[in-house]
Amino acid sequence: MSRFKIRKDLPYRKTIIKVLTFVAIVSLIVYFLPRGGKFNYQFSINKPWKYGQLIATFDFPIYKDGATVKKEQDSILYSFQPYYTLNNRVEKESIARLRNNYNASLHEILPSADYIRYIEQTLRDIYRSGIVSIEDLNRLSRDSTKSIMVVDDKEGNSRVTDGLFISKEAYEYILSSNPAYKREILRQCSLNEYINPNLTYDGARSEMAKADLIGNYSYATGIVQSGQKIVDRGEIIDAQTFRILESLRKESVKRSESNIQKSLVLIGQIGFIGVFILCLMLYLHLFRDYFGHIRSMLLLFTLIILYCLITALMVSSNIFNVYFIPYAMLPIIIRIFLDSRTAFLAHTVTILACSVILRFPYEFIILQIPAGLVAIFSLRELSQRSQLFRTALLVLLTYTIVYLSYELIIENDMSKLNLSMYRYFAVNGILLLFTYPLLFLLEKTFGFTSNVTLVELSNINNPLLRRLSETAPGTFQHSMQVANLAAEAAIHIGAKSQLVRTGALYHDIGKMENPAFFTENQLGGINPHKTLSHEESAQIVIDHVRNGLKLADKNNLPQAIKDFISTHHGLGKTKYFYISWKNEHPGEEPDDELFTYPGPNPFSKETAILMMADSVEAASRSLPEYTEESISRLVDKIIDVQVAEGYFKGCPITFRDIATVKDVFKNKLMTSYHTRISYPELKKRKRKVL
Repeated sequence: MSRFKIRKDLPYRKTIIKVLTFVAIVSLIVYFLPRGGKFNYQFSINKPWKYGQLIATFDFPIYKDGATVKKEQDSILYSFQPYYTLNNRVEKESIARLRNNYNASLHEILPSADYIRYIEQTLRDIYRSGIVSIEDLNRLSRDSTKSIMVVDDKEGNSRVTDGLFISKEAYEYILSSNPAYKREILRQCSLNEYINPNLTYDGARSEMAKADLIGNYSYATGIVQSGQKIVDRGEIIDAQTFRILESLRKESVKRSESNIQKSLVLIGQIGFIGVFILCLMLYLHLFRDYFGHIRSMLLLFTLIILYCLITALMVSSNIFNVYFIPYAMLPIIIRIFLDSRTAFLAHTVTILACSVILRFPYEFIILQIPAGLVAIFSLRELSQRSQLFRTALLVLLTYTIVYLSYELIIENDMSKLNLSMYRYFAVNGILLLFTYPLLFLLEKTFGFTSNVTLVELSNINNPLLRRLSETAPGTFQHSMQVANLAAEAAIHIGAKSQLVRTGALYHDIGKMENPAFFTENQLGGINPHKTLSHEESAQIVIDHVRNGLKLADKNNLPQAIKDFISTHHGLGKTKYFYISWKNEHPGEEPDDELFTYPGPNPFSKETAILMMADSVEAASRSLPEYTEESISRLVDKIIDVQVAEGYFKGCPITFRDIATVKDVFKNKLMTSYHTRISYPELKKRKRKVL
């Protein structure tokens, strides 16, 4: 019952994983898309406008430039009077304190009552003019304020700032305003006790009054109406056009800052990106089985998200043109590691997703789609660096031809051609060359194996292959023959020929550990198996698979090559020793595990081809004669037995493929083992005896 539930829930679990994947991808892409003001133009005064014709899509004011605004606002604020509050209690308390001190002790210091009357009158004059703090005086000096508004019991009066005092100035004024009163005597009166600021800056009221003045100021000098032409390609941007463009930029940003606007943009982006990601995932679900391969899915969606992120960053920062980005690199990478159809669809989805944040999406799409197609068609299998140079050149030519054609259709004027775009295309082509080193990083990160790596590994000067040729020369020759057979068969059924060739070269490297125990390496008729039991011999032969995997790990061979080592015998038996044991022990059953390879069975077209090629090539060496009939009978017998025993049940290989493989093997073997004609010898003529 529990097993039934697990099987029943399995489809739902896969569906949930796909839904979560969809939500995660859309969320990541939309998160990085800019939702601010969409004004993706770069322009400078007295420089030509390098984009197409720009038409206003809404009414907006023409704002004054910053220098003009500052000059006019400074002119308005020149007559501004900050507000100060008059505190009459300060004067009353100071005069009262002076009188109390005179009655208590000052009358003993001062020579006459005239001194106290002079001090009191002078203090009244000073307080009437106003005393401010040093901080307020500095503020007035900094703002170049000529007058202030003094508020006395809700009534405001204007006062010039030249008549204001600070405490130190008031003290000096009392000492020196009338020479009849001696300074030495006045200093003894502790005049600082009676001098305190009575005017306090009213910040709130002052800022409100300033805001009223600035609020009535007009920042605009005119208006641009919807549908009005602003600038056309090639036109020089003068001061007026520059102000209009700056005004359009400010207004675009301002319009997008509202929460409602941002919410609408966000909803639109989610719908737009979601539709295309859904189409891609439906394609993968219906036509490709990549959902079962985590590495493939991770690589595919990482590249899509990365390109969307880079495009969003470049648009939001507005530092480089997006045509610098080598978008054709994405389909090249996916084509190399996955397949061409997935590469094209992923490229299309990425371009459409990136276009939503650009000012001219149509132009962007018609340039990038053909470039991606050319990149896919021109680089079906990357095995040499020169292929990438050719692809970069073809992509550059595609950009140039498509954009030139588009400009001729739109502009109808050769003088208005945008030459800067062609420089962007050249940089794009150069950056596309970095695909080669990037492939190495992606291989290590995601565990893929590219054709470049396979070509490098198939070089017979590789240390591991060179050691195989020296340690087990017979095995090396066998591997070379198997590689030729398997690669030719792979070509005919549409499998990966370079992968099969490289896997064939390494499939028997485990025989280097005990080369003499394998027939192809035995010399002089010496067979070490004669001293061993059938079980021991079988284990030594089987161990060449385990030893091969250990050598592969030690030499950092990719997993794709290890798969050939582990599957070239599948879960088959060492039939020679297995049958020999049964013949010697009639009526008994052997321990099958002792005679069975660890497997697994082949699980791809490539591993299936290698199993067939390995068995056929090895068996062909034991034929007594090489005729068309004997070779054909041998190939059919071996492969039919493998099919009957179920070795290929887990492979996506068809009976038609197997029949094609048989024909290839027969033709190749007959070519390899053809008999040469014997050349006739020249007969000597007998001399006539006279």
